[in-house]
Amino acid sequence: MLKPLVLAAALAAACGSARADEPIVGTWRLSNGETVDYAPCGAKFCSTVNTGAYKGKTVGTVEGSGRAYVGTVVDPSSDKSYEGRVEIQGDRLVLTGCVAKVFCRSQTWTRVGEAG
Repeated sequence: MLKPLVLAAALAAACGSARADEPIVGTWRLSNGETVDYAPCGAKFCSTVNTGAYKGKTVGTVEGSGRAYVGTVVDPSSDKSYEGRVEIQGDRLVLTGCVAKVFCRSQTWTRVGEAG
């Protein structure tokens, strides 16, 4: 009885994990020179600031695959959360945060090093 439960749990965990080979995974440089890492966190991808005043702070959680992701982005200076989407365009990441899906702002980040 225990074996089927362990197998089911292992399969559920494998199916619910974000993949490390997704294009979003890696280090990205912002226009101000700071860097952010996107890495798998459970079934999603989390972004964490690497440098500057907000080093170590998680500033987004998105899900998706390929080159399109959606989720939440956080402005680290205000701790406000916004609906967000991320699009990968080669070595560029276009991050868009919106309030009520109407008022949106975008930033373009550049990949640091090799693709994930």
